[in-house]
Amino acid sequence: MKTTGRVRPVSAAERAERARMSGGLPTLEFEREIPYDAYVRTDVLHDLQRPLTDAPGEMSFLVITQVMELYFNLVAHELLAARESLRADRVRDAVAALRRTALHLEAANAGWLGLRWMTPADFNSFRDRLGEASGLQSGMYRLVEFRLGLKSGALLRPFRGGAREEALRRAFDEPSVWDAATALLARRGHDLPAAVLGRDFGAEYEPHEAVERAWVRVYQDDAAADLEGDAVGGDGLRALGDALAEVSERFGDWRYQHVAAVRRAMGAKPGSGGSNGLAWLERSMARVVFPELWSARTHM
Repeated sequence: MKTTGRVRPVSAAERAERARMSGGLPTLEFEREIPYDAYVRTDVLHDLQRPLTDAPGEMSFLVITQVMELYFNLVAHELLAARESLRADRVRDAVAALRRTALHLEAANAGWLGLRWMTPADFNSFRDRLGEASGLQSGMYRLVEFRLGLKSGALLRPFRGGAREEALRRAFDEPSVWDAATALLARRGHDLPAAVLGRDFGAEYEPHEAVERAWVRVYQDDAAADLEGDAVGGDGLRALGDALAEVSERFGDWRYQHVAAVRRAMGAKPGSGGSNGLAWLERSMARVVFPELWSARTHM
């Protein structure tokens, strides 16, 4: 188990003894720093909010943006776990990681509620001090996109020479969660061509009808198994499809909420990072995550 280096591990027996000695009351005195602060690193965490203006809304904007970054880190972590489980044929583990991912995205989506009050006047009161800073420059968000399978070489350019370049390049060149799911389908007997299985993982993904057919069959086989009284549905691929769909939906929700927040706070003004703002976000939102999982529904 990893620790921060400042936390002293305590066994269950020690905790029980402390509770007995204190009569069930919490410990209120410590020889060193408060253990909660040592584990959570609150000294670092609460020193990160440094507004550049006295505008009343900047603190909200800053904190919520930082919370989003933490959720991106968590989602990227879970997606990596899901991908590695898929590559190792551990479908149950992959489904668990994807379900956690969907819940983390749902929690991140709730963060937009804290900015719903922001009008253009509120945002303009501190926007100029942000300079060229833009959410489009978030390396952790790009890492999430790459692991989902949304890749474009142009999006690597801002990170050249930066601290995140190596991790982003690796995620860009490696199989995504969707690539790993597709390879799993092939190993489970679905007929997928070499053009799909041997594709360049760093290239922008192009949907393929063979992958679509495979997911149609997964759901048809599951329906047949259900009619025969097999509640599990055989090989777990239906559960995998449902978990992937949930992640795709929650990620789509996040992108929609982002567009709504930009529309509310700045309308169609140019973005801080040089894009055309709202129009760019609306175009990027049209790129569907796990596309054949959705198009297959037309043929089920």
